[in-house]
Amino acid sequence: MPAVLEIEAASFEFAWTEEDFICCLRQRNCIGMVAEVAGEVVGYMIYELQKSRLRILNFAVAPENRRGGIGRQMVRRLVDKLSQQRRTEIVLEVRETNLPAQLFFKGEGFRAFRVVHDRYDDTTEDAYAMHFALSNTPAAFKPANRISAFLMPEADAA
Repeated sequence: MPAVLEIEAASFEFAWTEEDFICCLRQRNCIGMVAEVAGEVVGYMIYELQKSRLRILNFAVAPENRRGGIGRQMVRRLVDKLSQQRRTEIVLEVRETNLPAQLFFKGEGFRAFRVVHDRYDDTTEDAYAMHFALSNTPAAFKPANRISAFLMPEADAA
């Protein structure tokens, strides 16, 4: 747990506490996974088993180990669980300002499908709901949040 908490604090402005992790992992439908290199924890993922899908609740790789394929391996391990557990999709939410995470998950085949307005208690920030499906036929997605209004003014004219 100390290594996970250290990675969490280094990765997120609004980090989970040890109590948050323990509370989540005590639920029988939540599972934790860690990635190790030479016996050292360098990444983790907390996900929830739902009826037909898996939901990633928390995911991070230690900053000094990013871009080395660890996150990709963890996501692929989770994708492998889809067919084994008769679940067909993975869902998650990413803060609208967390561009590195958005690009990472997009690179792994996830697609944004909805903006979740005022998602977080700690800010008024929105989130992108993203999903990966075994039969991934992404629908067209047009963002509609505060940032997209500045980046794509033609969205206001539509």
